[in-house]
Amino acid sequence: MNTDLLKRLCETPGVPGHEHRVRDLIMGEIDGMFDDIRTDPMGSLLCRRDAKKKGATKIMLLCHMDEIGFLVSHISKEGFLYLQPVGGFDPRNLFSRRVLVCTDDGDYKGVMNPGGKPIHIQSPEDRKKVPEVGEFFVDLGLGKKAHDKVKVGDFVVMDEPFLEMGNKFVSKALDNRIACWLGIEAIRKLGKKGRGAEIHVAFTCQEEVGLRGARTAAYAIKPDIGLGIDVTLACDTPGIPEKDTTTEQGKGFGLHVRDSSFIADKALVAEVEALAKKKKIPYQRTMLAAGGQDGAAAQQAAAGARAVGIVVGTRYIHTVTEMIDKGDLQAALDILVAYLADHT
Repeated sequence: MNTDLLKRLCETPGVPGHEHRVRDLIMGEIDGMFDDIRTDPMGSLLCRRDAKKKGATKIMLLCHMDEIGFLVSHISKEGFLYLQPVGGFDPRNLFSRRVLVCTDDGDYKGVMNPGGKPIHIQSPEDRKKVPEVGEFFVDLGLGKKAHDKVKVGDFVVMDEPFLEMGNKFVSKALDNRIACWLGIEAIRKLGKKGRGAEIHVAFTCQEEVGLRGARTAAYAIKPDIGLGIDVTLACDTPGIPEKDTTTEQGKGFGLHVRDSSFIADKALVAEVEALAKKKKIPYQRTMLAAGGQDGAAAQQAAAGARAVGIVVGTRYIHTVTEMIDKGDLQAALDILVAYLADHT
């Protein structure tokens, strides 16, 4: 398993609308793997692998590059940075975080905290309050000099390293750098196989703010089949009812049937499921009551496409401690390679 690539993908900063560093990393990895590579006006990286014959089925893998983060919206007279989120955060996970402020001229380490009193001078009522996201600020330790370094619109990500823990990977941005990893490694492993289909791997932008890059990419490609590659919840941890677990880690990739953005094609779900059983690749069916993913954009683009999600169950999602199981990631890779190779 190419752990080094996954580590580099996760640790490279890139929030919605600012995915250029991730895109550059991917471009360095895929040299010679595709017949055509281009960047569309939205910033998505569109990669095409031609079929042996014209008129072949178009299969599109949608792998979004962006991670949740922030944009600098205001710099106070004292040099504190105020932020607007790009992506969904639970404010309870933002206390006392180390962050990286990314500018055109360099990156600056900072700390994020909410406005208000420290614990030593809080009242009992103060301690019950959970601040809103907009109450958090970043301190670069530069004071008023921050005005010379940072401007409104610069982006901010959490500053945490990628870790291996037993049979798990833990990192920020596993949502959705695992999809970028899968898109690269599936084509690498496929080799010369799978030329019976025209394969498109779209490394999309701005998914976390509404599947924006996937919509434009899918409209341009007009796929016959869309495979939305993403994470999903693994709520197999204390304090969550069994019916809400979504997936359990260690039980294989997630065959994503439904969320609030799309309902997967029934026949395509059955096809992938049959292939997983045939190849003895562990899997679990999965549904989400809310949330969406790029497979919906492929399904709804132009005249429409058949679509399904191939997902990896992730604990502690949208935090700096996102956790996946190595075996589940391998299962997702195996089913993608098997599916693409099957279309020869």
